[in-house]
Amino acid sequence: MTIKPTLIFLFLLCFSILTAQNVTVFGVITEGGTNQPIEFALVYAEGQNKPVESNAAGEYSITIPPSKPAVIKISRVGYKEASIKLEAMRGGTQRRIDVTLVGSTSQQEVVIKDSRMRDNGMIREDVKDFRLLPTTTGNIESVLPHIALGTNSGSGGELTSQYQVRGGNYDENLVYVNDFEIYRPQLIRAGQQEGLTFANGDLVRDLKFSSGGFEARYGDKMSSVLDIKYKRPDSARYSIAGSALGGSAHMEGSIGLDTVGYRKFRYLVGARYKTTKYLLGSLDVKGEYVPNFADIQTYLTYDFTKSWQLALMGNYNSSAYNFAPQSRNVATGLINFTVGVRTDFEGQERDKFINGMGGMSLTYLPDRKKNPYFLKFLASRFQTSETEGIDIIGDYLIGEVETNLAKDNAGDIVSTLGTGTQHQYVRNNLFAAVTNLEHKGGYEWEVPTINPNLTATHFFQWSAKYQREEITDNINEWERLDSALYSLPFDTSKLLVKTVYKTRNDLMSNRVMAYFQDTYTWRKDSVGEFQATLGIRAAHWDLNKETFFTPRLQLAYKPLNWEKDIAFRLSGGLYYQPPFYRELRSPIGVVDPTTLAQKSAQVVGGLTYDFNIGGKLRKIPFRFITELYYKKLWDIITFDVDNVRIRYAGTNNATGYVMGWDMRVNGEFVPGAESWINLSFLKARESVDNVEHKRRAIGDPKGTVVADVPRPTDQLLTLAVFFQDYLPRNKNFKMHLNTTIGTGLPYGFPGNNIEYRNTYRLKPYHRVDLGFSFQLWDRDWQGRKPNHFLRFSRNTWMSLEVFNLMKVANEASKTWVRTIYNTQFAIPNYLSSRRINLRLRMDF
Repeated sequence: MTIKPTLIFLFLLCFSILTAQNVTVFGVITEGGTNQPIEFALVYAEGQNKPVESNAAGEYSITIPPSKPAVIKISRVGYKEASIKLEAMRGGTQRRIDVTLVGSTSQQEVVIKDSRMRDNGMIREDVKDFRLLPTTTGNIESVLPHIALGTNSGSGGELTSQYQVRGGNYDENLVYVNDFEIYRPQLIRAGQQEGLTFANGDLVRDLKFSSGGFEARYGDKMSSVLDIKYKRPDSARYSIAGSALGGSAHMEGSIGLDTVGYRKFRYLVGARYKTTKYLLGSLDVKGEYVPNFADIQTYLTYDFTKSWQLALMGNYNSSAYNFAPQSRNVATGLINFTVGVRTDFEGQERDKFINGMGGMSLTYLPDRKKNPYFLKFLASRFQTSETEGIDIIGDYLIGEVETNLAKDNAGDIVSTLGTGTQHQYVRNNLFAAVTNLEHKGGYEWEVPTINPNLTATHFFQWSAKYQREEITDNINEWERLDSALYSLPFDTSKLLVKTVYKTRNDLMSNRVMAYFQDTYTWRKDSVGEFQATLGIRAAHWDLNKETFFTPRLQLAYKPLNWEKDIAFRLSGGLYYQPPFYRELRSPIGVVDPTTLAQKSAQVVGGLTYDFNIGGKLRKIPFRFITELYYKKLWDIITFDVDNVRIRYAGTNNATGYVMGWDMRVNGEFVPGAESWINLSFLKARESVDNVEHKRRAIGDPKGTVVADVPRPTDQLLTLAVFFQDYLPRNKNFKMHLNTTIGTGLPYGFPGNNIEYRNTYRLKPYHRVDLGFSFQLWDRDWQGRKPNHFLRFSRNTWMSLEVFNLMKVANEASKTWVRTIYNTQFAIPNYLSSRRINLRLRMDF
């Protein structure tokens, strides 16, 4: 079921269909004065009876016949109608035209911006296509590996919403929601401890994502940026959803507070609850799992006038993870020699992560027919209180497992290799608060031109930001290893334990950041459109006294006289990442305040190709995106990854590089059901300063000297496929297939992963999730089903989800156990197995 559609697509992709194609006109419809999207705007071409409506993001797409002029009308109740005259265009052409509608009583004119350029290097998606996607986390970030270039979930697999992008780790990704920067908890060790991320999918309008080479207006991180925009509701809507993994509810709407009909107050409120107890019951460690995650969030806007808007955002998030392990039975090895470990546990783990965020923004966007500008002022505070409590004793038995299936004792331990006890004690507390004050602005200047077919504009953007950070971290943890009644490391004169960390860190620091950038757009009809964005960022941190300037450049060009719809991109610059607290803290808990920003020089080149496949009866629109990239790294802080926990060296101690090739194809294999295919190749290497790295070789106990070693995020190949289909005669019954394949991630010996660094690899990751969704009710059926029992709802969906369909035992990390003879065995920690989930969603 997964192979056949892919083979069909690859076959069709190899041959060009030389038949006549329609012209596609698309764009975004927004509201004058607020720049917010307009939903349900009617778009149609004169002389054609095929109108379309804009979606919640204001996006529309309409096809018109080729080789003849056309007039497109855009109308919406309460707004002035827009009329767009188009010259004759050849078949297969795609043309973007953005429209700003104004109120019917306004004196301002409708603004039509004809453009063929897309967001430079950013992938933009409407999240409504992903709300029925089978997901174990319930977080919107879980869709990124399937739609974004070079993105994967790392060793956390399906249990995490964190993601790695092009050889970076989880901490190298920027996330914004309505221009507010979002922060994550710091102490989470494993994916099963993760709760709900900030972004609530019910409130999201759309998202944009860049895998690298992004503009200066985005912050100082080395890998990616996720830019999320919340809805601007125009009417009252509600939803509820529930499954064995939790539930959610939201409401949205607007209230007019004056007599002219202009809606001034808009509200979004969402609440979510998540419990993964059912899912965690499939892990190899048996015990009592009690995870409870909940949050409530609101986004309110108030328009004082058409030029001034106040917005308030608030979020409270509580994550409680309680776990009392009982036993574990796992085996690893080859057919002729398999090692099994049986463990009995006593004790428990109790973790709690409580964080909240509050933000306020004030936007000034005056009505201007020419050279518009905006000013925005933002203030926010993020605060987190995190507690880890672990006191678990594990008594283990290591032995050789009988692998001969013909014997009665097949699968049993037949010879003992060692016994021991592992005792882990943790009492860690962390408090962190981040306060931000920022001013942003933009000014668009239209360059005067004599040629009516030539347009040129400059869009200047700037920002100044102040950030204060307060950190209090109390570390109290130790681990004891005992093998055959001897404590390891063994000493006849005293009792030793493996590790002891007792540290308190108090940090208060201030950062100032600023940027300025200019986007120059030049377009000449029937020739081409060119866009160049040149910007520079500056930052200073009073903790390490470092000041830096990082220039960035993005170039894009789209020929308008080609038969093929292709746009080219080239970007690059310097991307520095000042350390946050986790990067500063070494494995023993010591903080080095002189640690500098990690630094990278990046170059990214790629293209976007929009094309149609099919004949006269049906044309299938597709988009192909590909990018090549290279990152030179220096002053980097080495790290090791255990599940989703990152342990940094705490100092700038290495150099490295990352290079790769990403490809994405998305389109409607079946009408109205879009699918995505992502394929990535990656090489990520590093070299620790003043260390001669070696690679282990058979027959050579000293090893072979190498110039560099794999970074913990080095993953040669990843493939992610999200395919949708429905029954031929019943579009109300849909299928969602989610497939992920990735080569194994590297790892090394804990505590001694330096010279022979990351010399081993986890097993390849491969997983298939399958979902079936059936629409039980749609309000459009009211005429033929007036007495339906669900007629009180707008639409209702029931979904059956099968997680890990093939029941693959994917590895998240390794647990190292020792014998008295200091022999070490790496025992795999597996991710979740097959589970079936039933989900109900109702919209009102």
